[in-house]
Amino acid sequence: MDITFLPATAEDFESLLALRIAAMRESLERIGRFDPERARARFAAGFVAAATRHVVVDGLRVGFVVSKREAAHVLLDHLYIDPAQQRRGIGAAVLAQVFAEADALLLPVRVGALRGSEANRFYQRHGFVLVEQAEFDNYYLRAFKAPT
Repeated sequence: MDITFLPATAEDFESLLALRIAAMRESLERIGRFDPERARARFAAGFVAAATRHVVVDGLRVGFVVSKREAAHVLLDHLYIDPAQQRRGIGAAVLAQVFAEADALLLPVRVGALRGSEANRFYQRHGFVLVEQAEFDNYYLRAFKAPT
């Protein structure tokens, strides 16, 4: 499996939004919070094309990742893989790339996950530690690993 990353552009907004909705819909429906208009507004409010990369597997766009350098950490703002492509190790490979970039900056990685979502177990399996809980989200931190 060949995983690469391609920069996103502002013109990719609609396709990225559709993928985000597809990936989150089940979790949001489970807690009674699925609303396509709210999903659009929330995604649009933080969308930065320059921080967004398509996840490409064997030439096919299967997801996207958004990571933003902040003062005290790298924010893993979004990581979505098409539900039909999940459970193939793609998310883990994307995290490895984000970790390598953050480690080179000597910064931890922070991520939020919807409470009750399977993403919580995914992030915990990959070394994130729960640091904060809000009404709908859990927030995790993964400490940077110094180069050996």
